[in-house]
Amino acid sequence: MVRKLLLFSVLACGAVAAISAAARTQVPEQQPLFLSTKSELVVLPVIVTDRGGRFVPDLPQSAFSVRDNGGPRPVVLFSHDDAPVSVGLVIDNSLSMHRKVGEVVAAASVFAKSSNPDDDLFVLAFNDEVYDAVPSRRLLLASDVADLEQALADLRPEGQTTLYDAVTAGLDRLDEGVRARKVLIVISDGGDTASRATLDQVLERARRSDASIYTVGLVDPDSRESSASVLASLARATGGERFLPKSPGLLVQACERIAHEIRSGYTVAYEPPEQSSGYHRIQVSVDAPDHQRLTVRTRPGYYVARVPKAAPRGVAE
Repeated sequence: MVRKLLLFSVLACGAVAAISAAARTQVPEQQPLFLSTKSELVVLPVIVTDRGGRFVPDLPQSAFSVRDNGGPRPVVLFSHDDAPVSVGLVIDNSLSMHRKVGEVVAAASVFAKSSNPDDDLFVLAFNDEVYDAVPSRRLLLASDVADLEQALADLRPEGQTTLYDAVTAGLDRLDEGVRARKVLIVISDGGDTASRATLDQVLERARRSDASIYTVGLVDPDSRESSASVLASLARATGGERFLPKSPGLLVQACERIAHEIRSGYTVAYEPPEQSSGYHRIQVSVDAPDHQRLTVRTRPGYYVARVPKAAPRGVAE
Protein backbone atom coordinates (compact mmCIF):
# COMPACT_ATOMS: atom_id res chain seq x y z
CA MET A 1 0.00 0.00 0.00
CA VAL A 2 1.04 3.57 -0.51
CA ARG A 3 1.95 5.59 2.55
CA LYS A 4 2.32 9.35 2.64
CA LEU A 5 5.73 10.23 4.01
CA LEU A 6 5.25 13.79 5.26
CA LEU A 7 8.87 14.89 5.59
CA PHE A 8 9.65 12.52 8.42
CA SER A 9 12.15 9.69 8.67
CA VAL A 10 10.98 6.17 8.05
CA LEU A 11 12.62 3.73 10.42
CA ALA A 12 12.26 0.23 9.14
CA CYS A 13 13.71 -3.21 8.59
CA GLY A 14 12.47 -6.81 8.51
CA ALA A 15 8.72 -6.96 8.26
CA VAL A 16 6.58 -4.76 6.05
CA ALA A 17 6.74 -1.06 6.73
CA ALA A 18 3.73 1.13 6.35
CA ILE A 19 2.33 1.29 2.85
CA SER A 20 -1.25 2.28 3.60
CA ALA A 21 -2.42 5.73 2.61
CA ALA A 22 -5.30 5.26 5.04
CA ALA A 23 -2.99 4.66 7.99
CA ARG A 24 -0.66 7.65 8.14
CA THR A 25 1.26 7.69 11.40
CA GLN A 26 4.09 10.13 12.02
CA VAL A 27 7.25 8.62 13.47
CA PRO A 28 8.64 10.47 16.51
CA GLU A 29 11.42 12.88 15.60
CA GLN A 30 13.85 11.18 17.97
CA GLN A 31 13.97 8.08 15.75
CA PRO A 32 15.03 9.31 12.29
CA LEU A 33 16.63 7.22 9.59
CA PHE A 34 15.24 8.17 6.19
CA LEU A 35 14.24 11.66 5.08
CA SER A 36 12.26 11.85 1.87
CA THR A 37 10.86 14.84 0.03
CA LYS A 38 8.69 12.51 -2.06
CA SER A 39 5.04 12.37 -1.08
CA GLU A 40 4.48 8.68 -1.74
CA LEU A 41 6.59 5.57 -1.35
CA VAL A 42 5.96 1.87 -1.28
CA VAL A 43 8.02 0.50 1.60
CA LEU A 44 8.50 -3.26 1.73
CA PRO A 45 10.04 -5.80 4.07
CA VAL A 46 12.27 -8.29 2.30
CA ILE A 47 13.38 -11.52 3.94
CA VAL A 48 16.30 -13.29 2.25
CA THR A 49 17.33 -16.83 3.17
CA ASP A 50 19.71 -19.39 1.74
CA ARG A 51 19.03 -23.03 0.89
CA GLY A 52 19.36 -23.98 4.55
CA GLY A 53 16.78 -21.40 5.66
CA ARG A 54 19.42 -19.16 7.22
CA PHE A 55 19.05 -15.38 6.99
CA VAL A 56 21.45 -13.78 4.52
CA PRO A 57 23.01 -10.58 5.91
CA ASP A 58 24.96 -7.70 4.40
CA LEU A 59 23.62 -7.74 0.83
CA PRO A 60 24.12 -4.39 -0.95
CA GLN A 61 21.29 -2.28 -2.34
CA SER A 62 22.51 -3.04 -5.85
CA ALA A 63 21.60 -6.71 -5.35
CA PHE A 64 17.86 -5.92 -5.11
CA SER A 65 15.47 -5.45 -8.03
CA VAL A 66 11.78 -4.50 -7.81
CA ARG A 67 8.97 -4.86 -10.32
CA ASP A 68 5.54 -3.25 -9.82
CA ASN A 69 2.81 -4.74 -12.03
CA GLY A 70 5.60 -6.11 -14.19
CA GLY A 71 7.45 -2.82 -14.63
CA PRO A 72 10.88 -2.20 -13.07
CA ARG A 73 11.08 0.43 -10.33
CA PRO A 74 14.36 1.88 -9.00
CA VAL A 75 15.04 1.40 -5.29
CA VAL A 76 15.22 4.83 -3.66
CA LEU A 77 15.54 3.86 0.03
CA PHE A 78 17.29 0.85 1.50
CA SER A 79 18.05 -0.32 5.02
CA HIS A 80 19.24 -3.37 6.94
CA ASP A 81 19.12 -1.92 10.45
CA ASP A 82 17.61 -3.44 13.60
CA ALA A 83 14.97 -0.79 14.35
CA PRO A 84 12.06 -0.93 16.84
CA VAL A 85 8.68 -2.06 15.50
CA SER A 86 5.07 -2.09 16.70
CA VAL A 87 4.02 -5.66 17.55
CA GLY A 88 0.62 -7.09 18.35
CA LEU A 89 0.30 -10.50 20.01
CA VAL A 90 -3.12 -12.04 19.35
CA ILE A 91 -3.65 -15.06 21.61
CA ASP A 92 -6.41 -17.68 21.41
CA ASN A 93 -8.00 -17.95 24.88
CA SER A 94 -10.86 -20.28 23.97
CA LEU A 95 -11.67 -23.38 26.01
CA SER A 96 -9.59 -25.68 23.82
CA MET A 97 -6.44 -23.79 24.85
CA HIS A 98 -6.69 -24.69 28.55
CA ARG A 99 -3.82 -27.20 28.38
CA LYS A 100 -1.61 -24.94 26.29
CA VAL A 101 -1.48 -21.68 28.26
CA GLY A 102 1.86 -22.56 29.85
CA GLU A 103 3.36 -23.27 26.43
CA VAL A 104 2.12 -19.94 25.08
CA VAL A 105 3.52 -18.00 28.06
CA ALA A 106 6.94 -19.62 27.59
CA ALA A 107 6.96 -19.00 23.84
CA ALA A 108 5.83 -15.36 24.17
CA SER A 109 8.53 -14.78 26.78
CA VAL A 110 11.21 -16.13 24.43
CA PHE A 111 9.84 -13.95 21.63
CA ALA A 112 10.08 -10.82 23.79
CA LYS A 113 13.60 -11.65 24.98
CA SER A 114 14.71 -12.22 21.37
CA SER A 115 13.17 -8.98 20.09
CA ASN A 116 14.51 -5.44 19.99
CA PRO A 117 13.97 -4.32 23.61
CA ASP A 118 12.41 -1.06 22.39
CA ASP A 119 9.67 -2.75 20.35
CA ASP A 120 6.18 -1.56 21.30
CA LEU A 121 3.97 -4.49 22.27
CA PHE A 122 0.27 -5.01 22.97
CA VAL A 123 -1.58 -8.25 23.70
CA LEU A 124 -5.12 -9.15 22.62
CA ALA A 125 -6.83 -12.33 23.79
CA PHE A 126 -9.93 -13.81 22.21
CA ASN A 127 -12.64 -16.37 22.92
CA ASP A 128 -16.31 -15.31 22.69
CA GLU A 129 -15.00 -11.76 22.39
CA VAL A 130 -11.74 -9.90 21.81
CA TYR A 131 -10.18 -7.98 24.69
CA ASP A 132 -6.89 -6.51 25.94
CA ALA A 133 -4.91 -8.93 28.07
CA VAL A 134 -2.92 -6.06 29.59
CA PRO A 135 -5.02 -3.85 31.91
CA SER A 136 -6.04 -0.40 30.68
CA ARG A 137 -4.80 -1.11 27.14
CA ARG A 138 -1.30 -0.40 28.44
CA LEU A 139 1.42 -0.62 25.83
CA LEU A 140 4.43 -2.70 26.84
CA LEU A 141 7.99 -2.71 25.61
CA ALA A 142 9.51 -6.01 24.57
CA SER A 143 11.85 -5.57 27.54
CA ASP A 144 8.85 -5.72 29.92
CA VAL A 145 9.05 -9.52 29.97
CA ALA A 146 7.69 -9.96 33.50
CA ASP A 147 4.57 -7.87 32.73
CA LEU A 148 3.99 -9.83 29.54
CA GLU A 149 4.30 -13.16 31.33
CA GLN A 150 1.90 -12.01 34.05
CA ALA A 151 -0.71 -10.84 31.52
CA LEU A 152 -0.64 -14.20 29.73
CA ALA A 153 -0.55 -16.23 32.96
CA ASP A 154 -3.77 -14.49 34.03
CA LEU A 155 -5.64 -15.84 31.01
CA ARG A 156 -8.42 -18.31 31.80
CA PRO A 157 -9.40 -20.21 28.64
CA GLU A 158 -13.12 -20.50 28.03
CA GLY A 159 -15.74 -20.07 25.35
CA GLN A 160 -15.58 -20.20 21.57
CA THR A 161 -13.11 -18.87 19.00
CA THR A 162 -13.46 -15.44 17.31
CA LEU A 163 -10.29 -15.70 15.25
CA TYR A 164 -11.40 -13.43 12.39
CA ASP A 165 -12.65 -10.71 14.73
CA ALA A 166 -9.39 -10.90 16.70
CA VAL A 167 -7.19 -10.49 13.61
CA THR A 168 -9.29 -7.53 12.50
CA ALA A 169 -9.04 -5.93 15.97
CA GLY A 170 -5.29 -6.52 16.00
CA LEU A 171 -4.83 -4.79 12.65
CA ASP A 172 -6.99 -1.88 13.80
CA ARG A 173 -4.91 -1.55 16.96
CA LEU A 174 -1.67 -1.61 14.97
CA ASP A 175 -2.93 1.38 13.00
CA GLU A 176 -2.43 3.33 16.25
CA GLY A 177 1.23 2.29 16.51
CA VAL A 178 3.91 4.97 16.35
CA ARG A 179 6.51 2.74 14.70
CA ALA A 180 6.76 2.77 10.94
CA ARG A 181 6.85 -1.03 10.78
CA LYS A 182 4.09 -3.19 12.17
CA VAL A 183 3.84 -6.91 12.88
CA LEU A 184 0.93 -9.06 14.05
CA ILE A 185 1.57 -12.49 15.61
CA VAL A 186 -1.44 -14.77 15.89
CA ILE A 187 -1.36 -17.92 18.06
CA SER A 188 -4.39 -20.21 17.82
CA ASP A 189 -5.26 -23.90 17.97
CA GLY A 190 -8.47 -23.98 15.98
CA GLY A 191 -10.69 -22.52 13.32
CA ASP A 192 -13.16 -19.70 13.80
CA THR A 193 -16.46 -20.60 15.48
CA ALA A 194 -18.05 -17.31 16.56
CA SER A 195 -16.78 -14.24 14.64
CA ARG A 196 -18.99 -11.60 13.13
CA ALA A 197 -16.41 -11.07 10.39
CA THR A 198 -16.08 -13.58 7.57
CA LEU A 199 -12.91 -15.15 6.21
CA ASP A 200 -13.14 -13.08 3.02
CA GLN A 201 -13.50 -9.88 5.05
CA VAL A 202 -10.51 -10.56 7.27
CA LEU A 203 -8.33 -11.51 4.29
CA GLU A 204 -9.33 -8.31 2.51
CA ARG A 205 -8.53 -6.31 5.66
CA ALA A 206 -5.14 -8.03 5.89
CA ARG A 207 -4.28 -7.22 2.26
CA ARG A 208 -5.10 -3.57 2.84
CA SER A 209 -3.09 -3.30 6.06
CA ASP A 210 0.51 -2.25 6.44
CA ALA A 211 1.31 -5.13 8.82
CA SER A 212 3.08 -8.42 8.33
CA ILE A 213 1.11 -11.28 9.91
CA TYR A 214 2.94 -14.25 11.39
CA THR A 215 0.69 -17.13 12.40
CA VAL A 216 1.40 -20.01 14.78
CA GLY A 217 -1.06 -22.90 14.63
CA LEU A 218 -1.23 -25.25 17.61
CA VAL A 219 -3.43 -27.42 15.47
CA ASP A 220 -4.69 -30.91 16.26
CA PRO A 221 -4.53 -32.74 12.90
CA ASP A 222 -7.74 -34.62 13.82
CA SER A 223 -9.67 -31.47 14.69
CA ARG A 224 -12.67 -30.54 12.56
CA GLU A 225 -12.00 -26.90 13.39
CA SER A 226 -8.49 -26.75 11.96
CA SER A 227 -7.35 -23.25 10.99
CA ALA A 228 -4.13 -24.33 9.28
CA SER A 229 -5.15 -23.17 5.81
CA VAL A 230 -6.61 -19.92 7.14
CA LEU A 231 -3.43 -19.16 9.04
CA ALA A 232 -1.41 -19.83 5.89
CA SER A 233 -3.61 -17.46 3.86
CA LEU A 234 -3.23 -14.63 6.39
CA ALA A 235 0.55 -14.97 6.43
CA ARG A 236 0.86 -15.29 2.65
CA ALA A 237 -1.31 -12.21 2.01
CA THR A 238 0.96 -9.99 4.09
CA GLY A 239 4.47 -11.31 3.52
CA GLY A 240 4.61 -13.11 6.86
CA GLU A 241 4.99 -16.79 7.59
CA ARG A 242 2.94 -19.63 9.10
CA PHE A 243 4.30 -22.11 11.65
CA LEU A 244 2.71 -25.39 12.76
CA PRO A 245 4.78 -26.52 15.77
CA LYS A 246 3.97 -30.03 16.97
CA SER A 247 5.52 -29.71 20.44
CA PRO A 248 6.15 -27.04 23.12
CA GLY A 249 9.81 -26.93 22.13
CA LEU A 250 8.99 -26.27 18.50
CA LEU A 251 6.51 -23.56 19.56
CA VAL A 252 9.30 -21.76 21.41
CA GLN A 253 11.58 -22.16 18.39
CA ALA A 254 8.89 -20.71 16.09
CA CYS A 255 8.47 -17.57 18.23
CA GLU A 256 12.22 -17.15 18.49
CA ARG A 257 12.50 -17.52 14.70
CA ILE A 258 9.86 -14.82 14.17
CA ALA A 259 11.74 -12.40 16.44
CA HIS A 260 15.00 -13.05 14.61
CA GLU A 261 13.33 -12.61 11.22
CA ILE A 262 11.88 -9.25 12.20
CA ARG A 263 15.36 -8.10 13.17
CA SER A 264 17.19 -9.66 10.19
CA GLY A 265 15.25 -8.45 7.18
CA TYR A 266 15.84 -5.68 4.66
CA THR A 267 13.68 -2.66 3.93
CA VAL A 268 13.31 -1.66 0.27
CA ALA A 269 11.35 1.40 -0.83
CA TYR A 270 10.44 2.74 -4.25
CA GLU A 271 8.18 5.29 -5.90
CA PRO A 272 5.00 3.72 -7.29
CA PRO A 273 3.90 4.26 -10.89
CA GLU A 274 1.99 7.49 -11.37
CA GLN A 275 -1.78 7.56 -11.87
CA SER A 276 -2.25 3.85 -11.28
CA SER A 277 -5.01 2.80 -8.89
CA GLY A 278 -6.21 -0.64 -7.84
CA TYR A 279 -4.14 -3.64 -6.79
CA HIS A 280 -0.43 -3.69 -7.65
CA ARG A 281 1.50 -6.96 -7.75
CA ILE A 282 5.05 -6.79 -6.46
CA GLN A 283 8.07 -8.91 -7.28
CA VAL A 284 11.40 -8.49 -5.51
CA SER A 285 14.45 -10.42 -6.68
CA VAL A 286 17.99 -10.62 -5.36
CA ASP A 287 21.14 -11.18 -7.39
CA ALA A 288 23.61 -12.58 -4.85
CA PRO A 289 27.23 -11.52 -5.41
CA ASP A 290 28.38 -15.14 -5.13
CA HIS A 291 25.54 -16.36 -7.37
CA GLN A 292 24.12 -18.68 -4.72
CA ARG A 293 20.44 -19.55 -4.91
CA LEU A 294 18.44 -17.46 -2.45
CA THR A 295 14.80 -17.37 -1.37
CA VAL A 296 13.16 -13.93 -1.24
CA ARG A 297 9.88 -13.19 0.56
CA THR A 298 7.89 -9.95 0.77
CA ARG A 299 4.33 -8.70 0.41
CA PRO A 300 2.67 -9.90 -2.80
CA GLY A 301 1.18 -6.48 -3.49
CA TYR A 302 -0.60 -3.35 -2.26
CA TYR A 303 -3.68 -1.27 -3.01
CA VAL A 304 -3.90 2.26 -4.37
CA ALA A 305 -7.23 3.93 -3.71
CA ARG A 306 -9.15 5.18 -6.71
CA VAL A 307 -9.39 8.96 -6.54
CA PRO A 308 -12.60 10.33 -8.10
CA LYS A 309 -12.16 12.91 -10.81
CA ALA A 310 -12.92 16.48 -9.82
CA ALA A 311 -16.20 17.83 -11.10
CA PRO A 312 -15.94 20.52 -13.80
CA ARG A 313 -16.35 24.08 -12.64
CA GLY A 314 -19.94 25.08 -12.34
CA VAL A 315 -21.12 21.49 -11.93
CA ALA A 316 -22.56 20.62 -8.51
CA GLU A 317 -20.88 17.70 -6.74
